[in-house]
Formats: sequence, C-alpha cells, structure tokens
Amino acid sequence: MAFQPRDLSVLAYANNFTMWHYTTEDASVTTADYFNDAKDMLRVNDLIISNVDTDGTPVSVFYIVTGNDGVDVTVTAYS
Repeated sequence: MAFQPRDLSVLAYANNFTMWHYTTEDASVTTADYFNDAKDMLRVNDLIISNVDTDGTPVSVFYIVTGNDGVDVTVTAYS
C-alpha cells in the first residue's frame, strides 16, 4: 500500500515544528520515497506518531523526519 495523504494529520504545531499522526495498514513507512507525496508539508525534525500495520499486528511507532530535499523525504524510527 502506498502513502495516503488523507491519513496524515497535524496534532500540534509550534515554533516551526509539527507533530503529526499517521495511520496505515502498511507494516513499515521507512521505505525509500514513502512520504514523498508529503514533501511540501513535512520538515526535518518533525515528529510523526504512526499506527502501522493496522490490519495485521498493529504497533505505534514514533518517526522523525531526518531528510527532505524537496524531492525525497526520509524518516527514521525514534529510538
């Protein structure tokens, strides 16, 4: 399944930082180019709270946007 913009929503915004929520049936959102369709919204250091694999074994994962060059968006699981 691909990124679905309707499943990405803002939870909080302050001081040039956005906390997002994203829900998906996908088991992982760290694949290359997954969030590229949101490149105009996501900024480096934004936080995405994700509910992934919602149709299998659901888990909540915190991701940080670690790169956005205007074409490719990269996220990394927060640890």
